[in-house]
Amino acid sequence: MAQPQAPFCTDIRDRAFCEVLNEELVCALGCTEPIAVAYAAALAARTLGTEPESLEVGCSGNIIKNVKSVTVPNSDGMQGIEAAATLGAVGGNADSALEVLETVSTADIARTRELLERPGFCTVELVEDVPNLYIKVCAHASGHTAEVVIAEHHTNVVFRALDDATLEGSREADPALMEHEANPAYDMLKIDAIIDFADSGDIEGAREVLERQLALNDAISREGLEHAWGAEVGRTLLACRENDVACRARARAAAGSDARMSGCALPVAIVCGSGNQGITACMPVMEYAEQLGVDHEKLVRALALSDLVAAHVKGYIGALSAFCGVVCAACGAGAAICWMRGGTREQIGATIVNTLGNVGGIVCDGAKPSCAAKISAAVDAAILGCDMAMAGRGFRAGEGLVQKTVEETIESMGYVGRVGMKETDVEILNIMIGKTRV
Repeated sequence: MAQPQAPFCTDIRDRAFCEVLNEELVCALGCTEPIAVAYAAALAARTLGTEPESLEVGCSGNIIKNVKSVTVPNSDGMQGIEAAATLGAVGGNADSALEVLETVSTADIARTRELLERPGFCTVELVEDVPNLYIKVCAHASGHTAEVVIAEHHTNVVFRALDDATLEGSREADPALMEHEANPAYDMLKIDAIIDFADSGDIEGAREVLERQLALNDAISREGLEHAWGAEVGRTLLACRENDVACRARARAAAGSDARMSGCALPVAIVCGSGNQGITACMPVMEYAEQLGVDHEKLVRALALSDLVAAHVKGYIGALSAFCGVVCAACGAGAAICWMRGGTREQIGATIVNTLGNVGGIVCDGAKPSCAAKISAAVDAAILGCDMAMAGRGFRAGEGLVQKTVEETIESMGYVGRVGMKETDVEILNIMIGKTRV
C-alpha cells in the first residue's frame, strides 16, 4: 500500500513559506522608493568607477509618486528623486541594497547639496509603458556612461552596462519590459495553508527574520511615539485613548510610519516591498499579543501568519498601484489577531473579507506623512472586521466585491487594484505633477 504523502507535502509547504518570509522580510532604511533610486544610483556610480559628472534618472509614474513627498533618510531633510539619486551616487554603498544610505557622512550630504546646485547635474524624466516599478539611472563621467535598470522589485537589477559592455541582462531585450522571475513558493499561499503553517508548521527557517521584524519595527514605532515626527498620527491616537488596545494597536503602527515617512534613519523590516506594510503587519499583532498574554512563540507564529496573508493579498495587485497596500497588511494583522483570540479558520477568513469589504480601494497618492493616517484607518477596519467575525457577523457574497469564499474575495479585490485602478493611478500622478489642473 502506498504511503500517505501528507508529511512530505507539509514539509514542502513549510520550506516554501519560510522561503517567502525570507524573501519578503528584508531590511530597508527609509521609504523603499527613494532608497531604490539611491541604490540604482550607487550601483551606477560604482560601475562607472568614479563620482559622476552628471546623472540621468528615468522613473515610472509610481516611483515618482512615492518619492515626491518623503524625506530621504540620512540626508539632513532633503526630498525628491534628485536628492535620492545624487546622495546614493556620492555616498551610497551599493552592497547594502535597501540600506544603501546607512553609512553616508556629513561630507557626502554637503557634496550632494553642492552638486544639486549645479544646473542640469541630475535630470529626471517620466518613463511610460514600463512596469509600475521601474528605475533607470545613467551616470556620466570622463566620456564614459554607466547604466543601471531596476524593474518589478526594488532591488531587481535587470540591466547593467558600462559604455558598450553589458555586465548584467541583455541589450537585445527591452530592459523596461523584463520581468522579475516569480518565486513558485508564492503559488502555495492560500489562507487555509497559511493557518495550518501558523498552527503547527516548522517556522525555524524564518525565525531569524521574524524576530528581526519584531525588533526593528518595534524600535521605529517607539521612536515615532517618543518624538515629533511627521503629522504625529500615532502620538495623537495614543493621547486620546491610551487604555484602549485597539487604539494602541493603531497608534503603534501609525507611529512607525510617522517616523519613516519623515526621514528617520532607523531601519525597518519590509513586507511586500514596503516598510509601511511591514510595520502594519507587525505592530498591531505585537500590541494584541501583549494584551492577550500570549507567549513569545505564539507571537512569532502570529506574525508569520500576518506577513503571509499580507503577501498573499498583495500578490494579486502587484508591486505598486493606486491601491493602498497597507490594506493588504492590515488584512494580515487582523487575521493574526483573530488567530491569537482563538478564532476558527472561518472567522479568520471572515476577518479578511470584512476588512476588504470595508476599506479595500483606499487610494495611494504617494508616500508621505498621511500614510500614517491610512495605516490607522486600515488597522481600525481590520480590528472591526475581527470583532464582527468573532461575533458571527460579516459581509456576504454578492455585496459589492465580496464573493463566496475568502480566496475569491481576495482575487476580486486584487483585480480591481491591478486592472481597475490603472486609470486612477494615471490621473493621481497627473494631478501630483501638475499635468492636470482640477
